[in-house]
Amino acid sequence: PGPTPWPLVGNLLQMGDQIHLSLTRLRLQYGDVFKMRLGSLTVVVLSGHNTIRQALVRQGEAFAGRPDLFTFSAVANGTSMTFSEKYGPAWMLHKKLCKNALRSFSRAEPRESGATCLLEEHVCAEAAEMVEVMEMGHKVMGIDPVVPVVTSVANVVCALCFGKRYDYNDKEFLTIVHINNEVLRIFAAGNMADFFPVFRYFPSPSLRKMVQHIQRMNGFMERSIEEHINTFDKNYIRDITDALIALCEDREENQDTSLLSKSQIIHTVVDIFGAGFDTIIAGLQWSLLYLIKYPDIQDRIHQEIDDHIGIARLPMFSDKPKMPFTEAFMYEVFRHASYVPFTIPHCTTRNITLNGYFIPKDTCVFINQYQVNHDLDLWGDPDRFRPARFLGSLGLLNKELTEKVLIFGVGKRRCLGDGLARLEMFVFLTTLLHRTRIENVPGQQLDLSTDFGLTMKPRPYRITISSR
Repeated sequence: PGPTPWPLVGNLLQMGDQIHLSLTRLRLQYGDVFKMRLGSLTVVVLSGHNTIRQALVRQGEAFAGRPDLFTFSAVANGTSMTFSEKYGPAWMLHKKLCKNALRSFSRAEPRESGATCLLEEHVCAEAAEMVEVMEMGHKVMGIDPVVPVVTSVANVVCALCFGKRYDYNDKEFLTIVHINNEVLRIFAAGNMADFFPVFRYFPSPSLRKMVQHIQRMNGFMERSIEEHINTFDKNYIRDITDALIALCEDREENQDTSLLSKSQIIHTVVDIFGAGFDTIIAGLQWSLLYLIKYPDIQDRIHQEIDDHIGIARLPMFSDKPKMPFTEAFMYEVFRHASYVPFTIPHCTTRNITLNGYFIPKDTCVFINQYQVNHDLDLWGDPDRFRPARFLGSLGLLNKELTEKVLIFGVGKRRCLGDGLARLEMFVFLTTLLHRTRIENVPGQQLDLSTDFGLTMKPRPYRITISSR
């Protein structure tokens, strides 16, 4: 079932700008599994928590592919683990590699502070730095939190990937941050060539720009990786790049990793860099907006910080499980803003039947996370922002309900760093609220609407900061 396509354009023009909203409306009409045509591309849209779980978890292998979209192949020439790379042995190895690199970091010994691991040390240091920058830059008219948030989060990723942090006004660093945003923006807009293959032969300014951006990004990464290869010491692993080089140095002896080339090291780093970046920044931008919109919620988080952390020390990873309301707030931000409305498109790896419908091999599949997060049957009052919905009668986090929030995908292509992302967001938020109170600028109208994108950011807003 699905809406009737028009000649040539299919259902493209029926989508409008807010694709997540149109597809969520269409679900009411056509159910959890429906088909549509975007130009010459046939897409199956999956909605509904149970249907999505059935597809991505129980029938995971069949839905673990990535479609052969033109834009995708422009990213890292098709060897990016996130965007393309056929589901198979090399991808599984790549994923294992990424996982191990991330894991070794969340276990690496910290350099000097009282943190439990190197990752925590980086995150806590950057969070404290961010608060300082915000307090110093504070004006009567308030500040735009985007720059300090972006810079601090980007620095955590740089420290993880390249072992060094950048100054807040380092030119090269700011360029990379800007490029990353541009790539994601062009990417989300979708490229005509994805829907009408004939456009591949026409010059496309946006695609050309994207390819240039990606080449600059890869250039920056390659220089950094070259530097690492030249100064590599297997007894002193500084960061993820070193961890990956170490795995590749071993690969002569070990057949298992010989499927990975040096260029894949670069792409693995690029993947971790890109992923560790955008979802966390968007999450923090939305969190600050909800905190100034609902001051009473901020009061409850302050209370929890005072009860569990106190003033003598700063927040750490280990505080997270002891602060159920703060965690519930984060889940409600994920759910209500649903700022990753769809996962990156999936693709079927074989012919498959789902909910009684036949889906042929190599069909592009959209996963509507936004719909699940706003499903009336699941949440009762999906449009209300109410963190307490995730707390049980004893005030503890209801794990069964938090599992139903979709932001990092599910199944085989689930985001590898989702646990890390939540820890990082937790430390950034609690460190900010530990010493300060943030408020709306007088007279500023707060708007929770947003434009569709791969990651949806809130409209620009300013905040005022005061010590507490």
